[in-house]
Amino acid sequence: MSIGFTEIFVILLVVIILFFGPKKIPEFIRMIARAGHEYKKTKEALKKESDEIINAESNKTDTENKSQSTDIKTEDKTDN
Repeated sequence: MSIGFTEIFVILLVVIILFFGPKKIPEFIRMIARAGHEYKKTKEALKKESDEIINAESNKTDTENKSQSTDIKTEDKTDN
């Protein structure tokens, strides 16, 4: 016989109530919610920054490819 998720949840809830007291629980939940919000905000900022870096690298590569293409066309014209 093993302990399920519900039993673990109830035990943790009782321990939290005993440890923090009923008055501190709303503050504890707000603290967890703020941490979750901060995590989400940071994750979005990092994703935006990485997308900008990828786009900048892509644009740089495209510019270099166009430059090389122009150089090749110029060489072909001078060879004739």
